[in-house]
Amino acid sequence: MKAQILATAALAALAAGCTTTPGGEIETMAEANEVPQATGYFASESTLPFKAPDFTKISEDDYMPAFEQGMAIHQAEIQAIIDNPAPPTFENTIVALEKSGRMLGRVATVFFALTGSNTTDRLDEINTEISPKLTAHSDSITLNPELFARVKAVYDNRAAMTMTPEDAKLLEDTYEGMVHAGAMLTDAQRERVKQINTQLSEITTEFGQTVRSAMSDQPLIVDTREELAGLSEADIKAAAELAAEKGQPGKFALALQNTTQQPLLPTLENRATREKLFKLSYHRADGQRGFDTRDQVRQIAALRAEKAALFGEPDWATYAMWDRMAEKPETALNFMEQMVPALAATQRREAALLNTAIAADGGDYEVQPWDWYRYANKVKAENFQLDEDAVMEYFQLDKVLEDGVFYAANQLYGLSFEKRTDIPVYHPDVTTYTVFDRDGSELGLFYFDPFQRPSKRGGAWMSNFVDQSDLWGNKPVIYNVLNIPKAPAGEVQLVSFDNVNTLFHEFGHALHGFFADQMYESLSGTATARDFVEYPSQVNEMWATYPSVLSNYAKHYETGETIPTEMIERIEAASKFNQGYDFGEVVAAALLDMKWSALSPAEAAAIDTPAKVDAFERQALEELGLEIDLVPPRYRSSYFNHIFSGPAGYSAGYYSYLWTEMLDRDSRKWFLDNGGLTRENGDHYRATVLSRGGTMDYYQMFQNFMGRAPEVGPMLEARGLIPGDEAADSEVADDGAATIGDSGTTMPIGN
Repeated sequence: MKAQILATAALAALAAGCTTTPGGEIETMAEANEVPQATGYFASESTLPFKAPDFTKISEDDYMPAFEQGMAIHQAEIQAIIDNPAPPTFENTIVALEKSGRMLGRVATVFFALTGSNTTDRLDEINTEISPKLTAHSDSITLNPELFARVKAVYDNRAAMTMTPEDAKLLEDTYEGMVHAGAMLTDAQRERVKQINTQLSEITTEFGQTVRSAMSDQPLIVDTREELAGLSEADIKAAAELAAEKGQPGKFALALQNTTQQPLLPTLENRATREKLFKLSYHRADGQRGFDTRDQVRQIAALRAEKAALFGEPDWATYAMWDRMAEKPETALNFMEQMVPALAATQRREAALLNTAIAADGGDYEVQPWDWYRYANKVKAENFQLDEDAVMEYFQLDKVLEDGVFYAANQLYGLSFEKRTDIPVYHPDVTTYTVFDRDGSELGLFYFDPFQRPSKRGGAWMSNFVDQSDLWGNKPVIYNVLNIPKAPAGEVQLVSFDNVNTLFHEFGHALHGFFADQMYESLSGTATARDFVEYPSQVNEMWATYPSVLSNYAKHYETGETIPTEMIERIEAASKFNQGYDFGEVVAAALLDMKWSALSPAEAAAIDTPAKVDAFERQALEELGLEIDLVPPRYRSSYFNHIFSGPAGYSAGYYSYLWTEMLDRDSRKWFLDNGGLTRENGDHYRATVLSRGGTMDYYQMFQNFMGRAPEVGPMLEARGLIPGDEAADSEVADDGAATIGDSGTTMPIGN
């Protein structure tokens, strides 16, 4: 998603997803001679179609001068707003803020896209140097008392003003964002907030870089092919090539992925190799393998708790959730914790099944995390006659994208796509497409970057090179980044069904950006709360297995045969199995995040050594009541990029994936109840959700689509945690009900 540099929505021109404007924007703030002159590539907007960045004209030496110039110009623009002798108005203060910082937005957009997807040592050095400067620059604006006085004057006069709903939301977000940043603190408190923000910027940047190195620089090295028994010839060939790249020719190297579990574990027959790979992943950054982020973790937790206390809040979670759909930590915690009993029982039940499978396979041991997926897949194959390798043969990457993801978007929304070769890209693996709207007009530009490489951080994400904005006449330029292992040269690029889901998921984010229909970038597209932004992307996953979509893209790479219906039925039936791990690792990570975010300043300060970081993590996980030795969290604290890397991100917000899954599963039920994949349904979802950006209350947005408040039953049924008849009764309150939102709607959670 967008890498925010500034916290406030009104100043989101400094987001890494922000875009460019005509060269004359300076005059909207002040006379041109009052603003430093911009030079270099980023001084003006791109002349390419859709104002896309021209990577052929950008060098690493451009970034630091452009950042410095961009900050200086932005400061001059802000000072012009402050010095304006006219009384504060919506136009000369709030809109002027929205228009400021354009050059800085241009350079940040490109720079942070590359540090995530195709970084270099030099870009990392620049990132380390510029991140605290950008934080200080942000603070100099959001914590400027003279600027806030003008914003507050407009806000206090809002009842007497005539504004559009989007104008009103921009004003509200600007004011509340500055208050949340610290505009109403004392001078001493504001200075301490600035210091904390700078420290956090430095430490979280270092954390992210260390985690990436811990993943890319320490693959598992093995000496013989026998240790890799079970892997395909293509995987073994790739392992040999990686070992040669790492300076160990003749050996084999298995690269780490970003999560605790590793995708090759199920197919590795050698248990010792499985254990080594899992433990390398689990201990990658906790000091046992040379990389150690635990000091950074404890410092981040302590600084966040101290910052929250400056605002009078008991902990970071309470402070951070001010603009979330769930609003309060208690709501998110209650939502998750009431799933734990059923989930823990599922973990124990599934572990017993796996132990039976191990014994049947001749093993004299009980299941461990490095065994779990291997034997879960065996049980799945036996119970559901599902062969993961055979399934994969129906999913060829280009067909999944063009005949699956794009086809579903065409059927639902009337979109069409045309591949381009004239748009410069930042890596040879990237492809671009023009996206055409239902009336044939150009909607935007799409970049697709699918493959894993050492220069890319783990995971998958979407962001913008250009945000949609009617204020600037901008159409969206969007990129999707994934981490699919690349097939050896000359071989067909097949992908797992998990990666199929990821393609649909990330393009769901892209649709949210493409359908943006806002005046202001700060409210455009995916500029929504953390616990709402994953909702549209998860909904889009449902079309991956929709019959008419499947029959269009799921073709055997050799025979061309369409994937058999019974195989899909087995996939869907099997999806409810192994929830003890699949669901459990996410719940554990989300609750671990909330435990770190719930520390008081004194509690956080007491975690003053790396050993105490380990002890806190262990205690926090044990308190959950889950089988954490069998099912560790999806991310341990030491490599939990979502919550400890870069800006606040998903800290006190990893629960969002579960929260939005609730919205998603409820919405899938609506689609299926109303005819499924139809233009009428797609247009309704686009009109009520996908085109609304951050312009309105999230509960109201959901109700406009669904006709009612959200219910949790469909999610729990989909996860196999409650039977369908209980899900149907999910609107009835019971002792386990959680109240959400202003409507007071109750949602029973658990059995």
